[in-house]
Formats: sequence, structure tokens, C-alpha cells
Amino acid sequence: MPVFNAESTLHECLQSICKQSLTDYELIAIDDNSTDNSLAILKSFDDPRIRVFENQGKGIVSALNMGLGFCRSDLVARMDADDVMYQARLEKQLQLMLLQPSLTLCATQARKFPEDAIRAGFAEYMRWQNACLSSQDISEQIYIESPFVHPTVMFRKHRVIELGAYRDGEFPEDYELWLRLFHAGESMMKIDQVLLDWRESDSRLSRTSSRYSTAAFEQLRADYLARDPRLQNREIVFWGAGRKTRQRSSYLIDNGIRPSAWIDIDSKKAGNEYHGAKTYMPDWLQQLEHKPLVLNYVRNHGAREKCRQFLDNASYVMGRDYLDVA
Repeated sequence: MPVFNAESTLHECLQSICKQSLTDYELIAIDDNSTDNSLAILKSFDDPRIRVFENQGKGIVSALNMGLGFCRSDLVARMDADDVMYQARLEKQLQLMLLQPSLTLCATQARKFPEDAIRAGFAEYMRWQNACLSSQDISEQIYIESPFVHPTVMFRKHRVIELGAYRDGEFPEDYELWLRLFHAGESMMKIDQVLLDWRESDSRLSRTSSRYSTAAFEQLRADYLARDPRLQNREIVFWGAGRKTRQRSSYLIDNGIRPSAWIDIDSKKAGNEYHGAKTYMPDWLQQLEHKPLVLNYVRNHGAREKCRQFLDNASYVMGRDYLDVA
């Protein structure tokens, strides 16, 4: 658990950890150069399971990797200093990891709070994220968004370290790790139960750092999607010829993946060419003798589902014949 200037939430967080039904654990708390009373609060807890260290570097990635180095167990659960664990969280995740030795990572569902601070877009993300549960769900939907809330995950330390641990750069370090694990063929899933309260705040790092900007997510997603084996030696069609969807898809085009055609439901766009590829109405896909891989860039809730319904009815199989992106 990295800690930076968390004095207002840290006590509640630590209490939730100390009350876990699983009692055989250690908490590795890394104070990341806090300027408030966070370090003093950490040291005030009289619990031998809590081991406190001060980050010799600076920043979230440095703190995370330093913490991994001090973990004595191969099973590592992440936590953030402003969140609250449910009492059975560690116990349930440990049980699953012991039952499935081939599982590299398991996460849980989460509840965002306080409710009056949650914007509509984030509420939709939570709805989607909490429904993305199985390994198959993750494989089919990992290019939509980060499928895991970072402080809900438990993973096998040796595999994460073997694959490079957390990487630093102008990208979200957690989503980058999930994509890297996915590309390495690691098994990941989510427990169908809310086991963490995830605090919303304007001061949250993902609100204040450019590494979590929309552009950073788009670039990272495109970098990994361009290397996905499902795109190799396959004709690619982009669904979404509107200005915003074209802008999102431009990151993948810059990575060398160019569409052979565009699909859009707006008949006014039919016949338009973008990046040398013509735009067609959806029915065009049903006239083809072969199935190209369709990348669905439509983002709006409801519209994306209509695209899926059309493709499903046309015998396109999610994960094989089409992927939702962004």
C-alpha cells in the first residue's frame, strides 16, 4: 500500500485492514514522501503485521515496486490509503487463488463512494467494470478500459516480477500491467462480489496526473492492440466514422493498423473515405463472403450495445470476429 498525504483517510483504511477475517497477513506500507501526518499515523498502529517503509525514490511506481520487494508472500494484495476493505476481502481472494493455482490475478467488484461525487461517466464505468468478471470477459473487453480497480487485485508476485513488475512512463501503470499480463497469456478473473469501497476525490492521482489522461489511455491501448495476435494477417474494419471515433482510432492507425473499410449507421457518411478506406452502412458486413475483424470504436452506452447486437445477429463472434475498443 503506497501512502502519500493520506492523513484524512488513512486511519479508516488501516482499521478496515486490521479487521480482516483473514488474520495471517502482513501489510507493507510505503510512505511516498508525505508532507502531512501520514507517516506518523502508520507508525502509531501497534500491530506487528504492519511494516512501514519510506520510499527512497518518489512516485507511485517507485513506491509500488519498492513494496513488492519487501513482500515475503508470493500472494500480494493491493490497497490504496483512501479506500476501505470489506471484512472478508483477503479471505475470499486467498481461497480463490489457492483453489486455482493457474490463476495469476484475481480482483473483486467495487463500490464507488461517496455517491454524490460520482459523475455519470464514472458510474457507467463502474457498471461495466463490475460486470466484467470471467477470463473470457476480460479477453473480449480489455481494450475498452481497465477491467480491474487497482486496489482490489491480488496477484502472484513471482509472475508480476518475472514480467517486469510495474513500469514507469506517461501511461496508467495499472492498466499497462493488466495489458502486459494479458499479452503474456496469464489467467485473470474477478470475484462476483463487492469487497472494496473505492473513494472518489478530486485529489485522486488519476484526476491530477497526465499519465491518466484520455490521451495516455488511448495511446497505451493502441500500442497493445496493434500487437494483439487477433489483428495479425486479418482484414480490419473500423466501426464508427464520426469525428470523435475517428480521432480515437487514429492512435491505432499511427501504430500501423489501417482499416480496409469504415462502418457507420449515418447514411450521410456512406461513401466517404478516411485514410484511403470507404465508409459503408452496417448491412455491407452481411454481404461479404468472409468475416473481417471489426473493431467497434462506438463508445456511447446503448449505441455500443446496438453495434454488438447487430454483429451477434450477423454471426460475428465477440473476441474472434469483433472487439469493442475504447
